[in-house]
Amino acid sequence: MRDLYIKIDKDIIPQLPRYAFDGRIVVVQSEEEANRAVRALRTAPMIGIDTETRPAFKRGEMHKVALLQIATEEICFLFRLNQMGLPAALVELLSDKNVLKLGLSLHDDFMMLRRRNSQLQPAGFIDLQDYVKEMGIGDLSLQKLYANVFGKRISKSARLSNWEADVLTDAQKVYAATDAVTCIHLYKELKTLKESGEYRLV
Repeated sequence: MRDLYIKIDKDIIPQLPRYAFDGRIVVVQSEEEANRAVRALRTAPMIGIDTETRPAFKRGEMHKVALLQIATEEICFLFRLNQMGLPAALVELLSDKNVLKLGLSLHDDFMMLRRRNSQLQPAGFIDLQDYVKEMGIGDLSLQKLYANVFGKRISKSARLSNWEADVLTDAQKVYAATDAVTCIHLYKELKTLKESGEYRLV
């Protein structure tokens, strides 16, 4: 029987060991590269997704989503939308009801992505916020959920960096990939616990 917090004490999180994705990360900057990446992603049983947008520090300032990260458990593709827009292959992937897509607060991500391409009609996704609510868990941020379920900390230090920079730093790449891959980890573990009933809330 696993103990899960209804809500984890945020003071616990800084003391936990850090998790960061250490698999392959591929930066995608052209439509041709995007087509190849999507073909690879379509072979996976499920994919984790997230987006990054350049932070706005002035009132009324808004930026379009700059990066779409899509991962399997082994590889993460970082699609630089600020350089190539949202190509048709990605729209088709995100709109395909037969491809299981996992993420957190996906409504916001999809709303931002539609500003890049209005043809997007998202389908086949599970929002982990809805999934954990059904289990009685109150934590809704990726960092808190991962700490709650796995006892590990995800660094958020790169969140407010410039996602439209000419070249992404290694820290940005790892941060972005980690956010996408951990959605797969969480779904698989939570699905097992939910179906077995082998958990209790504390």
